Amino acid sequence: MKKKLKILSFLLLVNIGAFAQKDEIKEAQSYYDKGKAQEALAILKKVEYLIINASDEIKSDFFYLKGNVYKDLASKNIDPANNFTLATGAYQDVLLYENESLKYKYAFKANLALKEMKSKLVDGAYKDYKEGKYKESADKSYEVYLFDKKDTLNLFNAAAASLTGKDYISCIKYYGELKKINYSGKGVVYYASNKKTKEEEAFVSISARDLGVSSGLYEKPRTVFPPSKKEEILIALAFSYLERNDCTNSEKYYLEALQINPNCLNCYINLVYIKMQLKKALVDKMDVLGNSPKEMKEYDKLNVQKDEIVKSAIPYLKKALVIEPKNEDAIKSLLGIYRSLEMTNEYNALKNSK
Repeated sequence: MKKKLKILSFLLLVNIGAFAQKDEIKEAQSYYDKGKAQEALAILKKVEYLIINASDEIKSDFFYLKGNVYKDLASKNIDPANNFTLATGAYQDVLLYENESLKYKYAFKANLALKEMKSKLVDGAYKDYKEGKYKESADKSYEVYLFDKKDTLNLFNAAAASLTGKDYISCIKYYGELKKINYSGKGVVYYASNKKTKEEEAFVSISARDLGVSSGLYEKPRTVFPPSKKEEILIALAFSYLERNDCTNSEKYYLEALQINPNCLNCYINLVYIKMQLKKALVDKMDVLGNSPKEMKEYDKLNVQKDEIVKSAIPYLKKALVIEPKNEDAIKSLLGIYRSLEMTNEYNALKNSK
């Protein structure tokens, strides 16, 4: 009898808990309906730990409301990138639980909300970029990428915005991800000019572009086949590492970029700059050495290393001058190296060829 009473007590507690969750969700819904998203969120956070053991119906109610609340906060520009992410997770939980239970209450609405959020984030990222808010633009583009990883253009946009905004830590992260997924950017872009703004706009498909033209809102349609972005990605990585004073990784990516385009003048010039930075680091070490036999021996060793580093820059400068024979900076740098290494014949030959 006592055992039966215990089971009955447990069932009563479970039922009471379920009713309590329903009441809390109703209260949160009431606040949300009144436009009080923060108050609704506070209630949802209070009961969230109980939801894992709730019925599928209560889970659907909870996560759909949670998605709506976070979406509302994001649309009010309250920590938009983070709140859009949280809203996305909540709506995806709705789809998860309803697909498992095969009871579809909010699935259609959740899918619509996800598409709407993606569109708003993309539009918001573009608007932020135009206004010079590069960090905000990059954050939003990256959130869209996390939401839909098949749409890799958003990851590229996040990387490009970070580079423009000189956020080199984020550059390395985003361009590194692009390299990892072997992003090339190849495809087709459909453009047409907006008759009202006179600005050219890109369309998601040829049918969307043609519809815009046939409606009379757009004109001058054109189709573009963008070249591969692989070289651009490697150069951006190399430059970002260089700005972070990481010469090792910078050199690595410039050399990799040259495998794609052996005539990249920018790569050769920056590789020479890296060599000069490495030379400077050795000179700084040499300058603090004293006159003891041990230190003089170390000095001679570093001096040999310094000359080898300087000498290794010569092929890059020569290649740069093959690409652009009148490049004054490359000529001056090569003359300086020939002089420092006492390469008199080479110095005179280059000097007389100017």
